[in-house]
Amino acid sequence: MENKKKQLRIALRNCGVINPENIEEYIARNGYAALASVLETNNPQVTIEAIKKSGLRGRGGGGFPTGLKWEIASKNHADQKYVVCNADEGDPGAFMDRSILEGDPHSVLEAMAINGFCIGATKGLIYIRAEYPLAIERLLIALKQAEEAGVLGKNIFGTGFDFEIELRYGAGAFVCGEETALIHSMEGERGEPTFKPPFPAQEGYLKKPTNVNNVETFANIPVIILKGWEWFASIGTEKSKGTKVFALAGKINKVGLIEVPMGITLREVIYEIGDGIKDGKKFKAVQTGGPSGGCLTEKFLDTPIDYDNLIAAGSMMGSGGMIVMDEDDCMVSVAKFYLDFTVEESCGKCSPCRIGNKRLYELLHKITEGKGSMDDIDQLKNLSRVIKDTALCGLGQTSPNPVLSTIENFWSEYIAHVVDKKCPAGQCKALKSYVIDPDLCIGCTACARACPVGAIKGEKKIPHEINQNTCIKCGACIEKCKFNAISIK
Repeated sequence: MENKKKQLRIALRNCGVINPENIEEYIARNGYAALASVLETNNPQVTIEAIKKSGLRGRGGGGFPTGLKWEIASKNHADQKYVVCNADEGDPGAFMDRSILEGDPHSVLEAMAINGFCIGATKGLIYIRAEYPLAIERLLIALKQAEEAGVLGKNIFGTGFDFEIELRYGAGAFVCGEETALIHSMEGERGEPTFKPPFPAQEGYLKKPTNVNNVETFANIPVIILKGWEWFASIGTEKSKGTKVFALAGKINKVGLIEVPMGITLREVIYEIGDGIKDGKKFKAVQTGGPSGGCLTEKFLDTPIDYDNLIAAGSMMGSGGMIVMDEDDCMVSVAKFYLDFTVEESCGKCSPCRIGNKRLYELLHKITEGKGSMDDIDQLKNLSRVIKDTALCGLGQTSPNPVLSTIENFWSEYIAHVVDKKCPAGQCKALKSYVIDPDLCIGCTACARACPVGAIKGEKKIPHEINQNTCIKCGACIEKCKFNAISIK
């Protein structure tokens, strides 16, 4: 997606520009020059300091300062250390990391080698979903070419530095995006998180110091080395430097990947880069941060996007999924959708997430079925806060965010569902009523013939009626009626 005035490509700088299966094209765009520069300087601390001063924060969702993470790993001494690239991107509607690996795999390999030199590691591991065959294929080609070119493997650039990278495949568990769960999965154990500390930088893969960064974080590293930390730090906001890649999806005219400077507003992203809402409908909310984030309303459209502002607004950056919703979306159903995903993806290790989120989902289901009460909403809020405070890992701690943010910003919709037994957006099937207007119905019987359960009765040329107890709310009658006599109440 192009909008040159608003976008700035750093992590995506080579995507769509070079042939990702040709290392020479990457080298022609200063590829591996950053690695050569770091090895020539031969001072890991200088590079770590540059990454710290750049202000780069983890792009996987947590936003931890990257340079500080490297520094901690470098200070923990061991006979073997590891660099791990987290490519287990699993948020609904998110495809940033996959696109970088498919379009510019060498940028990640180069950054991992730089990281390895800085922390004293000679081995790298890329944990990638087996569901991403093209990304895997291109990574394998890139690894082979890099080793043949001497920029990976033994004695890189004749400096005596060795660094090898291998792939480890994930089975598509969302929880394995959490670094300790990811490490256990790579070790052949169940993909379950463990309590921190110790952090992976202290005791990670095979109990050795391990630095874990995600794909987009690594993609920024070579540019910071080549252009200088001052250049990178000049982009973005005071506490969130550089750019962020987002996957724009949902009810928006232009969907796709964008890369924008931190501090841009949601209004600029949605209306200028994304070209506004589909079919001229009214903007309702945008979900940032996937299942871990929250729904932001119109009042947040002019909020500058960065880590701290999104958390203050009740959402989070997450890995970069951004799903736009319009007036036809039911926010209670949206919260239920994300809880359904979280329940499915929970590893089950801790009871707040395993049981608590299941109860949250059941309460939301009850409300969307028209069987909820005000007590259920109170229970939703209380249970959400307990889960946030007691769950073991980030997945569980952030899973109630969609519930809390929709209750906060769309209180009237919850009231409509439990008090009026109505879904304002008309999305909750159980709360729909199909009604025939006797003034418009001519008794053509088309709707009665289309009804699969015989819920519509009436004589020819006499207005028909729908039996609400029999109606399954499939909508077949509306499709067949040529006189607009049937409406949803």
